Amino acid sequence: MSTNPFGELDVTNRTVKRAQYEALEFALSADGVQVRNNSYANPEDHEYLVEVIEGVPTTCTCPADAKYDGACKHRIAVAIRRPILNAVRRQQLVADGGISSASKHEENTPREDGDSDDQEQAEECDCADLRSDFPCWECYRSGRKDFPDGY
Repeated sequence: MSTNPFGELDVTNRTVKRAQYEALEFALSADGVQVRNNSYANPEDHEYLVEVIEGVPTTCTCPADAKYDGACKHRIAVAIRRPILNAVRRQQLVADGGISSASKHEENTPREDGDSDDQEQAEECDCADLRSDFPCWECYRSGRKDFPDGY
């Protein structure tokens, strides 16, 4: 994924915040990503399918996605979580007859163009798109950045 999927979405600050703090659970399905909102007392009534096309969450089955102009919190939640988008991409590759996953050796081997995957991940970092001092998941997970003091 060379572009940032979050940048492809029309979003509001309120919806982005909800996508970040609500207790969302994700599961891959054959048609996309099932997003369940566990913030509700009855989460089974708040489960929706987000379709991802070319790395961008394009549609959601929730009422808000149909009713409002901007992207819903479910689409935003998928867009800001690169590990989920990577899993969707791998699943789509397998469905198209591609490979299921790369070995650790292949993931860390410099590419023919001289860039390593670590350099590419740093370039694809989502920290600049976040509206706070918190690091994106990939930077935190890889140890490149830590939470701000006091958290």
